[in-house]
Amino acid sequence: MIILTHRLYLKIGEADRAIDIVVRKPEPEPSGKAWTCRYEVDWPEGFKARDAYGLDALQALVLALEMIGAEIYTSAYHREGRLRAYDREAGYGFPVPSSLRGMLVGVDAI
Repeated sequence: MIILTHRLYLKIGEADRAIDIVVRKPEPEPSGKAWTCRYEVDWPEGFKARDAYGLDALQALVLALEMIGAEIYTSAYHREGRLRAYDREAGYGFPVPSSLRGMLVGVDAI
């Protein structure tokens, strides 16, 4: 079940290409010892789906959101300044692990 969607925009020439992000509801692992939260990013080079694991649903969700933030902030698109989420404000709307917080821009840095 999808619990959130978010859209980024990648500048390609004069046009914007939508990059859709989907986060799914955390689910318990069959072992009962962990939870997993799947997220998907539709990058131009291909659709990527990954899983974040936590000891409970909340930890799995928070880790998934941080993994998305890390993927965005370490992307070539961010480094090139071609990626945006909002029309008038910099930032993407995702947290990042503490080791990447110095990279935050715009509303993310507040």
